[in-house]
Amino acid sequence: MPISDDLLDAGEALWRAQKTHPFVTELADGTLDEAAFRHWVEQDYRYLLDYARLFAVAGARARDEATMTTLVGISHDTLAEEMDLHREFAADYGIAREELESVTKAPTCEAYTGFLVRTAYEGSLAEIAAALYPCAQGYLDVAAHAAERATGEHRYTPWLEAYTSDEFRAVVERIRDFVDRCGERFPGEHDAMREAFLTSARLEYRFWEMAYTREGWEVDA
Repeated sequence: MPISDDLLDAGEALWRAQKTHPFVTELADGTLDEAAFRHWVEQDYRYLLDYARLFAVAGARARDEATMTTLVGISHDTLAEEMDLHREFAADYGIAREELESVTKAPTCEAYTGFLVRTAYEGSLAEIAAALYPCAQGYLDVAAHAAERATGEHRYTPWLEAYTSDEFRAVVERIRDFVDRCGERFPGEHDAMREAFLTSARLEYRFWEMAYTREGWEVDA
């Protein structure tokens, strides 16, 4: 079994929990509070900066040209395309780019990005692959589930279309291939990969909760 399938099996309960989270179900129905979606846009924009950094660092640490090209390319696409999508979402809610860039990370976002950056610099290439996988595969699976649940077009339809598009599916396939190649090359690291994957998957679930509750810092400087 490819390691990507093994990881998804290990995270099955977390995948189910994501799909049934109120943020996801209400987004699918078009009833999600705009303030919750706005909070997601702001926090995910900040998250993506470090997510792109994870790919860039992984690319720099890769030993072969093909892997370097793939990872650096995904980093570039995240910065050039997915973040541009978030700027479009933000513009719909009257949020300027300058505001996005100055948003303070909520505790969950800080924890998640901190884990990713720490893994990028201290973990192995296999652990990096496993840590970045839940975001990509998770968004595709959650969006596909939400799209099936949706009964018609509404204000969140563009989100559903973006994360179920052929372009996004192609990115996820590239990432999944990277994960599987790491699983083949580093069989001794499967346990470490599983732990990194599950940590990211838990934080993915918490990210939906963070957005839905509009989590912030109880005391701020």
